[in-house]
Amino acid sequence: MTFAARVLTVSDGVVAGVREDASGPALVARLTVAGAVVDRTAVCDDGVESVGTALRDLTEGFAGLVVTTGGTGFGPRDLTPEGTRAVIEREAPGFVEAVRRASDASGRPFGMLSRAVAGTVGRALVVNLPGSPTGAVEALEVCLPGVPHALDLLAGGRPH
Repeated sequence: MTFAARVLTVSDGVVAGVREDASGPALVARLTVAGAVVDRTAVCDDGVESVGTALRDLTEGFAGLVVTTGGTGFGPRDLTPEGTRAVIEREAPGFVEAVRRASDASGRPFGMLSRAVAGTVGRALVVNLPGSPTGAVEALEVCLPGVPHALDLLAGGRPH
């Protein structure tokens, strides 16, 4: 199933031009291979307001998957989950729970350090992913099997 997707990189360093965005392009590449049509990418500063504003912009009138990368850890500026919660209408915890389980099962128990959240805004599904390119793509891999059905349900489809 082809679906629409958008990618938001949350990083003070990328916005300031002192760090290259490696995670955003890695996610775009993986989404494209999965059959997604990525029509927009964006970058914003860390912070509740900046993430909330960017997500409102990306989800307004949009039906599809919006993934964020970065800002889900314990750092003082890691506020992506708080910005996401300010925007989503309903939480969808199964996505990030599955990512945490897969991470812990991989022998690299960093999943327990993730504060990521997922949820819906209208017909959009928003999922927070880690900031590292490898972590972001691995987490996306875990989520991808459930995305088409979730988007179908958001569009008014019937449960199977």
